[in-house]
Amino acid sequence: MLQQRPLSHEQLQSLKNLPTIWVRTDEQLERLMDELDTLDIIALDTEFIKRDTFFPRLALLQINTGKAIYLLDAPKLDLYDFWQVIADVPTMVLHACGEDLGIYYLLSELPALSNVFDTQIGLGFLAGELSLGYQKALLDTLDIHVDKGESQSDWLQRPLTFEQERYASDDVRYLLALYSELKQQLSEKNLWQYAKQDCQDYTAELYNLTQIDDNQLYLSVADFRYSREQLAMLQALCEWREQLARSINRPRTYILRPQALQELVEKPPIGMKQLGYTSIKPQVIRMYGNEILNIINQVRKNDSETYPPCVAMPYRKLPNEMQQTLQNLINQHANTLNLPENVLIRKKWLSDLYAHAIDSERALPLPLLSWRKNWVIDTLLPKLRQMTENQAFNHPMEGENFVNTAD
Repeated sequence: MLQQRPLSHEQLQSLKNLPTIWVRTDEQLERLMDELDTLDIIALDTEFIKRDTFFPRLALLQINTGKAIYLLDAPKLDLYDFWQVIADVPTMVLHACGEDLGIYYLLSELPALSNVFDTQIGLGFLAGELSLGYQKALLDTLDIHVDKGESQSDWLQRPLTFEQERYASDDVRYLLALYSELKQQLSEKNLWQYAKQDCQDYTAELYNLTQIDDNQLYLSVADFRYSREQLAMLQALCEWREQLARSINRPRTYILRPQALQELVEKPPIGMKQLGYTSIKPQVIRMYGNEILNIINQVRKNDSETYPPCVAMPYRKLPNEMQQTLQNLINQHANTLNLPENVLIRKKWLSDLYAHAIDSERALPLPLLSWRKNWVIDTLLPKLRQMTENQAFNHPMEGENFVNTAD
């Protein structure tokens, strides 16, 4: 249970009085990096624009060193060495770090970080909410209110408005205090090491996502009901879309939205007229319609042996009695550890575990291989294997080999 423990008046005023310092030149950045080399902990956030491009445009970096808040004017700076410097700080605190680290991995080309603590993950262990926003997190934990009204503003404009600068500063102003309080509450419940490890696992998983081959991207949108030929079409279309989006620097959805991919796979067109009946934008059909048709036709001509295997039925589709049996085991272990059951194991991880139970070659997600490993291997996996052996889970279309996909 998350407890609200407001800061003292003196502590709150100290945070409110932190100076905001702009870093606009490489010389100023060098001085900041020298300071960062001496620190054990920092808080970090980013502001970027990614409305009409494939690659995000980093507009601002915010850093709280505990003594000042630095706003880095990213478009003006050479950040090559900066990425390594923050990777070497022992602890880097972020909230909902997914997009921030996506930018870090894209621009730095460095290995997975090992110093990140995500306060959103930490809050999950205490509050049972996996996606608690920064504003509510501060209110529920420290009784601090921050305004989030500028989140969708133009962060590339210069100068920033007073409201934008305040918003950007507040995004890191209270992060170190939030981290300190979460660490104390998690430690009191003997959950600190678990939460810390989950942050490291999530950071590594985000890095792994940046390393996925283009021909594997289809798995994130694949449906277990698709035939192998349909999956081959989806695979080819997703790979083509990714390469095109990257080359023209436009969002994937500018080319083909998920609904359009579904339409193309479930009712493959044979000509431009049929393409016009789909939800694909007319300008995309004009520019790339022939390419789309050629991809589909080529898949039809390919040897069926080259088609990818079918994907596994997601956990949510398993019989209710199987799900309930596993849920009972999850609840028991969650109660033993004094943590929320949705933090102990997520539905997506159960889908991964189900696929692994049927085919041990399928990899398990990192969180199931760290502090959960013994329980997963000794308790959940044997029970799941036992139940699946007693059931007939053939693929609804072909009953062939399958791969796992996200739930």
